[in-house]
Amino acid sequence: MSIDADRRPAGRGRCTAKAVVTGIGIASPIGLGPTQFWRAALRGEPGIRPITRFDTSGYWAKIGGEVPHFEADRHLQGKLLPQTDHMTRLTLVGTDWALRGAGVRPNDIASRDMAVITAATAGGYEFGQREMQKLWQQGPDHVSTYQSFAWFYAVNTGQISIRHGTKGPGAVLVSEQAGGLDAIGHARRQLRSGTKLALTGGIDSSLCPWAWVAHQVSGSLSRRNDPATAYLPFSRDANGFVAGEGGAILVLETEESAAERPGTRIYGQVAGYASTFDSRDPGRPPGLKRAAELAMADAEVDPADVDVVFADACGIPEEDRKEAAALAELFGPYGVPVTAPKTMTGRLFAGGASLDVASALLSIYWSAIPPTINVGEPDPAHELDLVTETRHQSVRVALVLARGRGGFNSAIVLREHR
Repeated sequence: MSIDADRRPAGRGRCTAKAVVTGIGIASPIGLGPTQFWRAALRGEPGIRPITRFDTSGYWAKIGGEVPHFEADRHLQGKLLPQTDHMTRLTLVGTDWALRGAGVRPNDIASRDMAVITAATAGGYEFGQREMQKLWQQGPDHVSTYQSFAWFYAVNTGQISIRHGTKGPGAVLVSEQAGGLDAIGHARRQLRSGTKLALTGGIDSSLCPWAWVAHQVSGSLSRRNDPATAYLPFSRDANGFVAGEGGAILVLETEESAAERPGTRIYGQVAGYASTFDSRDPGRPPGLKRAAELAMADAEVDPADVDVVFADACGIPEEDRKEAAALAELFGPYGVPVTAPKTMTGRLFAGGASLDVASALLSIYWSAIPPTINVGEPDPAHELDLVTETRHQSVRVALVLARGRGGFNSAIVLREHR
């Protein structure tokens, strides 16, 4: 099923204002919060390291992108800790950062005018594993009552809603790496329907033994355990990706809502969105190019207007080839700067695309493009202008691409606020 750009005509009760981002909350392997993350990203700091969260001696994959120095009890009330997975704790803290950055205080916006739309893959893996161990080792009386929801893929949307008292629309999008874009696109639809503000994006975590088994059998992980050579998208030596955790939560609101708080910083506008789905029919072309075209049409921009593309950058040679071919068809060979800062963090699944959106917004705001690290010279067959060192330049329009396992393709166009 294809979920293309929202083309409905304006009608009674529908808000047609611009959807702008006023707050960014980040949890990533290279930094907590937008300031720490952005400084590290521009320096090209690597965040992929040997995994410390569990014993990897029985696994062939031993590296990942862990969020370092995160102590949940420094940020959250003690009563939340027994009922939440690590993923949800990261999400709640990221949401708090985003709201503070946007200057949104309790009661500034009516609870029914606030939506929560997040992306997820499979929920709280680590919490679920721990409780299953209790079930088999100690018996059912030792399983936490919070198991009923802490493992669930919709838990982040629910916990954000409870914590901040929102009573507007709520949803969760499950389309793997594409989910972060789909959540933001759906949040923009809610603003067009009259909601004033949405907390959206995604933060994901699946760095535990149970999830690691699934990662290994997926066939997509790099077989290398040297962080400098494991994840090399668009390189001749590409051989898969490295898994990571983290992502970004954004405050997305109407331009009018932001104007009610004088001095509110606006990072940029979500100007276009679209998604497509790849058929199993081998005769049909991949849908990524179509998603990008629809998103640009929705934003009313031409390929010549795009200053940078934040690529999906899967790191699997055949998938890299498909993405590079789509970019060459859209922009021409070497026609636009292309970057993949996820080489610093690993692929973050439901959190990955929303972190790319945050990076693109920071690129627009600070006039800089973060690099694709470790790749060096990309494969010339791809004909890409791959950004391998930070570029300081004006960025007015950015295109973010994402693909999810199973055939999901999504694209978002971001532009400077005018």
